[in-house]
Amino acid sequence: MGKADLHLHTNLSDGMASIEDLLEYVQYKTDLDVIGITDHEDVRGGLIAQELAEKHKYRFQVVPGAEITTRQGHLLAVFIEHTPKIFQPLEKTLEDIHNQGGLAIAPHPLSWLTRSIGGKNIEKIINRNEIGVMFDGIETANASLAGRITAKKVQHLNKMSWQLPELGASDGHHLLQIGSGWTSFEGTTPQALKEAIQSNTTFAHEGKNPTLREIGYSQIALGLIWGFSATPRQVFRRITRKNIQ
Repeated sequence: MGKADLHLHTNLSDGMASIEDLLEYVQYKTDLDVIGITDHEDVRGGLIAQELAEKHKYRFQVVPGAEITTRQGHLLAVFIEHTPKIFQPLEKTLEDIHNQGGLAIAPHPLSWLTRSIGGKNIEKIINRNEIGVMFDGIETANASLAGRITAKKVQHLNKMSWQLPELGASDGHHLLQIGSGWTSFEGTTPQALKEAIQSNTTFAHEGKNPTLREIGYSQIALGLIWGFSATPRQVFRRITRKNIQ
């Protein structure tokens, strides 16, 4: 069985590690086979990481992605090459992700600690049951505090009602968090992972989380400050780039 952590952030958004340092950590400090770089509103980090991992012949592979802010909450887009627009309706973002061959995952669902998709909106999409406008998976084991506070409720609802493919992820913003949540699947490659998600044969796991002391209180504080500005920074970057063009 392969291991994947599809929800990681670099300092291009609200993560505290550079792309290079994150890749080095995964190579030498984890046993992950596949990782997903999912910076807020920006697929660039994932594309750069994918290229660097191939260049250095790392033993793991990278899936490019982004955590997109929709009007109904955050949505994880993986296996993408282009960043979907920000602040669109959830249905439109799902459609945009699938139009480029990507997968859409509901991260830290139901959580009130961060922008998360609520139960009513999840059920609305599932009941709609429209091709191209559907979740491909849901994080039932998100190792962040935001994910842990609603994990049991999400696991129960998914088992009893939603029945979406289950994924585990660290939602790592600091190096020590990487791999604290993971998805197991048959195979070890991104393609095998994608097929496992699509066939609903993945398993979600959460392991030991680093303590605040281990991460460092100053790093936690800096991460919070950096995190609050992640989406505004991306919006400003897009506006500036559009005006230049």
